[in-house]
Amino acid sequence: MKDLLVLFQKEWRENTRNYKVLWIPLIFVFFGITEPVTNHYLPQILEAVGNIPEGAMFPFPEFTAAQILMSTMGQYQFIGMLVLVLGFMGTISRERKNGTGTLLYVRPISFFSYFLSKWKVVSIIAVGSVWLGLLTSWYYTELLFGNVPASDFFAFAGTYSVWILFVVTVVLAASAWLPTGGAAGVSLALVLVIQIIDSLLGTYWTVSPWKISTYATQWLTGSPNMGDFWWSMAVTIIAIIALMIFGTWMSKRNASKTKV
Repeated sequence: MKDLLVLFQKEWRENTRNYKVLWIPLIFVFFGITEPVTNHYLPQILEAVGNIPEGAMFPFPEFTAAQILMSTMGQYQFIGMLVLVLGFMGTISRERKNGTGTLLYVRPISFFSYFLSKWKVVSIIAVGSVWLGLLTSWYYTELLFGNVPASDFFAFAGTYSVWILFVVTVVLAASAWLPTGGAAGVSLALVLVIQIIDSLLGTYWTVSPWKISTYATQWLTGSPNMGDFWWSMAVTIIAIIALMIFGTWMSKRNASKTKV
């Protein structure tokens, strides 16, 4: 437990020094603000900068408050995932490459504590960033589009947080397994490519970690099928635990590859 606390403090200081605790939340907050504001003022923006011929009329769809929050999550599903993958892809592999890991591996540390400390810090930053962004989007959506019940919002954001935890676990496990470039490639493939495949062919299955974001949005329009929802949650949690075990094992196995 003492090792975990010391490693956690070390990891938090490192992410503070490289400003990840600042710029990652700011990106999510930025999209949380711009999505409702841009959609509300889109006609005025086009009129001001779009060089529209005089007298031209373009019908604009009327979005509901729930659709705006889902649109914000849609931004996070692509840009947000890129930010998380690129921001944390070198969390473990970079320490092996630059020799920083040597200072840790020569000590009698638990590799589980080593991996878990990084997972905790990255999870706090990622989930905290998403919540700040979604809360900001909810606030502006309430001002500009209408009400989203608090119960629906918190069910939506809570479910989506499980998906974020899955994503950061994939990124860290890949970083423990591969060099930084390989970790980025595998993470993007697992997070984005399979997500695209699921959106195209996902009607053939209903239980998957990649369904969690879909079930999150369904809280805003009613509720998901609870059987499929809870099975997907269970599978995702099991996958997170399995990836953490795999990441711990690969961290220990690749310790000998650390640059001296």
